[in-house]
Amino acid sequence: MKTTFLLVFASIIGLNSFAQEQRTILFYNVENLFDTINDPTKNDEEFLPEGKNIWNSQKYNEKLTHINQVINEVNNPLIIGMCEIENANVIRDVINHSKTMKGKFGVAHYNSPDERGVDVGMIYDSITLKMVDSGFLRYSLPDTAYSKTRDILWVKFKKGKTTFYAMINHWPSRRSGEKESEVNRIIAATAAKTFIDSILAKDKNAKIVFMGDLNDHPQDKAPQMVYSVLTQMIFKTSGEFGGTHNFKNEWDVLDHIAVSSGFLTAKKGLKIVKDSGKIISPAFLITEYKGEKVPFRTYAKNYLGGYSDHLPVRIEVSFK
Repeated sequence: MKTTFLLVFASIIGLNSFAQEQRTILFYNVENLFDTINDPTKNDEEFLPEGKNIWNSQKYNEKLTHINQVINEVNNPLIIGMCEIENANVIRDVINHSKTMKGKFGVAHYNSPDERGVDVGMIYDSITLKMVDSGFLRYSLPDTAYSKTRDILWVKFKKGKTTFYAMINHWPSRRSGEKESEVNRIIAATAAKTFIDSILAKDKNAKIVFMGDLNDHPQDKAPQMVYSVLTQMIFKTSGEFGGTHNFKNEWDVLDHIAVSSGFLTAKKGLKIVKDSGKIISPAFLITEYKGEKVPFRTYAKNYLGGYSDHLPVRIEVSFK
């Protein structure tokens, strides 16, 4: 009888373990994923067959293959956030270029006013998740040459009885100088935090995942505005090289993921796996430049045939 009980108990434990599924939420700055078609409303001439980069179908298809190679490195992705994509069509091309995502993944995207046509977007498992709502946060920058910038994309998902929000960001660059441009990223952070605060005001246990290339390090003022209400998941120690981006031979974190406490402490439904934040750096994403390990990018003055100047980041989510 005792032996029978132990076998039954072990079987129940095994079934519960099997029922617990773990999936990946991935963010990746894919570095200039442009198609080869001229958009007369955008300054995309650099990425045309006759443009400076001689951006043709061969290079474009190689880029799609590389992005899928990165996606295949992670555990069964649930959501893939991307930035530096030109439009919804290039995201769909990523899916159609994949043997595992085609016909199973949906796209969330809105055209932003960025003059080069650079947007953010999202791929999601449309079989597992239902998109309930989506939209974008548009904010105005001071009157500069780069006043038109990328929107913040948000999507509300539902799985079973659980709802959660996913946000994709690509904050203004440091092109005019780190300190000189900081005000722009604070404006972006204010827009993001206002939206997050509005969700948490209605439900303090709301599930939110925030991700993006913030063009700032975790300790900087703008990201800290978000980290005052969400939990940081990506650190210098989350990867092999001490960051997601290398500038003048120094690595640091520009690509962030943060989650709400309700997503970390959930008793049922979807739950973020604690300490699952990781910077992904398989050997094919790294090259050597002047004796230093750096991301293997697509262009650096000349065509290199690489992947991106950023490394991807991910977290894990579990559910039954």
